[in-house]
Amino acid sequence: MRFLIFIVLFFVIFSCSGAYDPLDPTGNVTVKVGYYVLDSRWLYCDCYTVQFPNFPALHETWVDHRLDMGEERNHMRSPAVVDLLPGAPFNQQFGNCCKGGVVAAWGQDPSAAVSQFQITVGLSGTSNKTVKLPKSFTLLGPGPGYTCGPPKMVPSTKFLTPDGLRRTQALLTWNVTCTYSQFMARKNPSCCVSLSSFYNQILTPCPTCACGCQNNGTCVNGDSRILQLPVGNTTRKDNSSLLQCTHHMCPVRVHWHVKVNYKEYWRVKIAITNFNYMKNFSTWTLVVQHPNLNNVTQVFSFEYKPLIAYDSINDTAMFYGMKNYNDELMEAGPLGNLQSEVLLQKDQNTFTFKQGWAFPRKVYFNGDECMLPPPDTYPFLPNSAHGSSHFFSMLISTLIFLLTYIW
Repeated sequence: MRFLIFIVLFFVIFSCSGAYDPLDPTGNVTVKVGYYVLDSRWLYCDCYTVQFPNFPALHETWVDHRLDMGEERNHMRSPAVVDLLPGAPFNQQFGNCCKGGVVAAWGQDPSAAVSQFQITVGLSGTSNKTVKLPKSFTLLGPGPGYTCGPPKMVPSTKFLTPDGLRRTQALLTWNVTCTYSQFMARKNPSCCVSLSSFYNQILTPCPTCACGCQNNGTCVNGDSRILQLPVGNTTRKDNSSLLQCTHHMCPVRVHWHVKVNYKEYWRVKIAITNFNYMKNFSTWTLVVQHPNLNNVTQVFSFEYKPLIAYDSINDTAMFYGMKNYNDELMEAGPLGNLQSEVLLQKDQNTFTFKQGWAFPRKVYFNGDECMLPPPDTYPFLPNSAHGSSHFFSMLISTLIFLLTYIW
């Protein structure tokens, strides 16, 4: 007798600096495994986008059971489950399948935060007493970083049958909790932050070699002939990086520009630039920590959601693209950037432009922490800044942002 496994993965915001993240102290990945007449995997993200294109999403090791996968019934004890691409043949599809390895954040788009798959388990007996769960789970992606703990039995999962006509439940259900560590995933950051302001003409760039310069010998300039070749004619494998040559060598740069100072409000402009010619970012997320994000008045062209990890602290915001408008950051080039503005109301007791207060404390892109410039390089406040007019602010802001876009 064969059983089909019902596997559910719950994703919340992953740790950006280790297995523990102060911005999300309870963040983890939970794999819910249940035996029933069908097998499915649901991926839930609270605010972290999962992207595993062309990589196995889940690897399972079995001791006494045998798995049949696909129409050819390949018998294996350690199958690697890979998400199918959108538009897969109808007879290979399953409800909420075929996301191409990209799962949106749960807080961003619940409908896109679910991915399911189905596998058949052989030699599993005829009752729940003979069924054994997998020996181990490994969540794979483009690099390490995911660690899964031992499974724990939980109450059986209840859900609707595929035809949606009746409610049923799994025979057995287990939870497997996984965590993500950026330090385990890569030696260097994957993004950096640059800064500018209306009150200073100095633009603070990303730190040199912020993301490591070990690949600077393989980067290309924007006018390189290799960029004119079809993708299939390049010698690089799918999902590999082909970075534009920059002093920071980061795939992604986030620019924070203090644009305008009003009497009761101030305005910030945010730009995200992709320097990777081989990769775009679907359903991306940007998380920023700043004390004045507790009083966001309006966000232009980005979606916004406050992240409150602690009841008494509201200084973190998640930004993401509007669906079917700018929810995809295209590869490097003319379309490889996104921009938005944020209007914030001042708290007269704390607001200041002195000592870099107007710049973010932390920035995360797709869950990974970006490298900020050293504080002593931030644009400083001139002594005459208190007399700056609105027109002067707009003029300097426009010039600096034009220079940033060209640079």
